[in-house]
Amino acid sequence: MKNFPRIASMIFNTPQMVREDWLDMAVNWANQAMNLNIVNLNPGGQIMAMEDDEPVNAISPAERRLNAARESGVYVLPIHGALVSRSAHMDMCTTMTSYEGIRSQLQAAMADDAVEHIALDVDSPGGSATGMTDLAEEIFAARSIKPVTAIVNFSCYSAAYGLASAANEIVLSNSSGVGSIGVIARHVDMSKRYEEQGIKVTTIFAGARKADLASDAPLSTEAAQWLNELVQQNYAEFTELVARNRGLAVAAVRGTEAGVYFGAKGIELGLADRIEPPQAAINRIAASVHSSRKPQPVRSFSARAAAMNCQMQS
Repeated sequence: MKNFPRIASMIFNTPQMVREDWLDMAVNWANQAMNLNIVNLNPGGQIMAMEDDEPVNAISPAERRLNAARESGVYVLPIHGALVSRSAHMDMCTTMTSYEGIRSQLQAAMADDAVEHIALDVDSPGGSATGMTDLAEEIFAARSIKPVTAIVNFSCYSAAYGLASAANEIVLSNSSGVGSIGVIARHVDMSKRYEEQGIKVTTIFAGARKADLASDAPLSTEAAQWLNELVQQNYAEFTELVARNRGLAVAAVRGTEAGVYFGAKGIELGLADRIEPPQAAINRIAASVHSSRKPQPVRSFSARAAAMNCQMQS
């Protein structure tokens, strides 16, 4: 049985900006010994091809997207699966994207003069609170330099919505959802199970609060209060961020009560701007960029649109 203390520290005792059903899934997975298969998506990472058992540098998905964007003028930046602050290899059945990977791609797209528009391809339940607001601030700053459109394809919840809210425009289809603007944290008390199994845990520590969130003992009143204060602080920062980004009152954002909203309801609440299928949205953006560019004999618009479709699929 493998032990993944880092993964456990990312799931428990820390604020999460994620839908509760996904947090439940993570907890259930952790309870089953963390011994499944996760595919960790790090868009900024380097793919290594093997030739005669030796690694050979191959172009990364991010580099392929940037090459396509140089022709189309539109960089499609994927925000898929559970969001984490840093890249890490995990054994769990889901897809993950790191904030550092998103940041790396954003910076590359901003630095490339051939990229005229950035499209965030969002399909995520949210994830870690740590690092979300910092990245959202970078997207917010970027949108005043190059247009940024968030395309909901087909879920954009919690931390993912925090990132999307920083775009100039949010587009979603009738079946796409936005929201879950809230924060959640969970502590698991294993003391009863340990007692039943005859396991006694002895912890030696210095500093009265050092063992506050230990799983081998019930959560103390003081520790629960501290964790609640941290959640409330993150919630305040989250709602204020969304309110500023979307031009809404903080009370209106809090009034969503972390609910999820689809299609026209999301627009009614000010959480999105336009109803449009994802591929139609990217085609519209690509056509707009193409029409504003000087004639280029390299490829036809239809070929460029096909390239954009490949970006959406990668």
